[in-house]
Amino acid sequence: MEVAFRTAIGKQREDNQDYVDVFTNQAGQHLALIADGIGGHQGGDVASAMAVSHLGHDFELTEWATTREARAWISQQITSENRSIIEKSNQFADLNGMGTTLVAAVYFTSEVVIASIGDSRAYLFQDGQLRQLTEDHSLVNELVKRGEISRQAARHHPQKNVIIRSLGISRDANFDLNTYPLVLEDQLLLCTDGLTNMVDDQQITAVLASHQTPTQKCDQLIDLANAAGGLDNITVLIVTNDGRKVAS
Repeated sequence: MEVAFRTAIGKQREDNQDYVDVFTNQAGQHLALIADGIGGHQGGDVASAMAVSHLGHDFELTEWATTREARAWISQQITSENRSIIEKSNQFADLNGMGTTLVAAVYFTSEVVIASIGDSRAYLFQDGQLRQLTEDHSLVNELVKRGEISRQAARHHPQKNVIIRSLGISRDANFDLNTYPLVLEDQLLLCTDGLTNMVDDQQITAVLASHQTPTQKCDQLIDLANAAGGLDNITVLIVTNDGRKVAS
């Protein structure tokens, strides 16, 4: 597997509240994490950094190597991290109300375990087709599901950035957890809404289908988001399943 990630401030924000990293455990398994902080100037930074750094550190100490163990571990860790963010928020007035989205991927050669909360996304590019694996936990997506607005209208809705689930907001970390099969040449894309609000699926598909390296693809996706206005922080991570182990 080949992995690359990039994050950018965008053209409208004064700071970057996104956080991204990849970690390897004692058995050589890999965890990719992206978080998009919410809740004020400093709070969002702290919440997203906490989620990624804490989960990554604890993952590096594990020795498990199966999807069953991955699902159990990530469920426990997300629940624990949600409590930690709430406790930190309650300790400091300037952090009160902070939270973060999270999309996490534990990937194996033939499977990937995806956990998500908020509106950061995971996509699978397989056989030339782009498939969104995660569901946005947002007000606008709820309106789409109820048939009150179309998916096209959702892209331009004035409340498209309102999320209804995140880490650090509720004692109940109501996250989604699923396992998907992988085959050789699949590409997994994790990203924040700074990409998906600016760049449509057709553009993303064209980039992933190109013969560029994963790093070049990350750079191009960020360039496209900035060219469309760069209204938010932009973070992308691409995993290409070429059957090889990721270098530590």
